[in-house]
Amino acid sequence: MAETIDELTVEYSEDDLVTTKELDKVVLTKGAWSTILFRYQDWDRKKEEYGPEKYTIRRYQKRNGEYRQQSKFNISSKDQARQLIEALQQWVD
Repeated sequence: MAETIDELTVEYSEDDLVTTKELDKVVLTKGAWSTILFRYQDWDRKKEEYGPEKYTIRRYQKRNGEYRQQSKFNISSKDQARQLIEALQQWVD
């Protein structure tokens, strides 16, 4: 488990192959409850290449000195990300 926000990642490897590759992350909130937005790609075994970019928002709670994931929301495509941006932009303007 991660002890600092910098250690939190969505990157995952199996048999020396990075099956989920983290491309970037933005820390939205810090503290006992932290929220992080990740940009990543999954490995496509059939095509033997990384697929399209995906995005996920993860909430972590720090308990006993370690961050534990409490919830997540996956944004599966650029189109869905744009729709989310447009909706939020309307609400905050």
